[in-house]
Amino acid sequence: MKVLEEKIKNYYKDYEVMPFISKDRDLKEWLEEVELSKSKLVPKRNMQRTKEGLVAGDVILMWRVNFGTFTTESIKPGMYPKYFEYSYGIDAPNNLEILIKEGYIKIDSIKDSLQHTTITNLKKFLKDNKVVGISKMKKEDVYTYIKDNFSEDELSKYIKVLGYSLTEKGKNTLSNNSDIIDKHPKKKF
Repeated sequence: MKVLEEKIKNYYKDYEVMPFISKDRDLKEWLEEVELSKSKLVPKRNMQRTKEGLVAGDVILMWRVNFGTFTTESIKPGMYPKYFEYSYGIDAPNNLEILIKEGYIKIDSIKDSLQHTTITNLKKFLKDNKVVGISKMKKEDVYTYIKDNFSEDELSKYIKVLGYSLTEKGKNTLSNNSDIIDKHPKKKF
């Protein structure tokens, strides 16, 4: 194992930041692939610090959070795209926690996360709380009624899925590093 670790350090010796490599990765197999093609290495540019002290993977993580689809339920460890490790050299769950602590990303309140719970479940919540006229309520009416009539504490007993969003600091950082996002492969729709 020591020999493999030395080989890895040698490949990344000129990098500003050492890429994250999961303990679950088959190092021997991966190193065999690297010996055939250096394209299996994390690109050096992805491990250079931005002016904020982040790496490209952090910026891509913020970009993904900005879509509004990251929730406490959808991004559990093991559910992140593999490119965070293999292309950007980051431990996405750990880096998400760091970005939260450093004020780039925040966990939304329950009221700000209502869209992550199905309308059917929200209407059931209202019915369980003896609200009348639910069947006539549209989605926005349900959100508004819940926000206006229930506290975060009351909602916390029923709603468990919270969203993530960027803070002003995160939005500014994303804007300042659009070149990183431009280089990230995008899906064609």
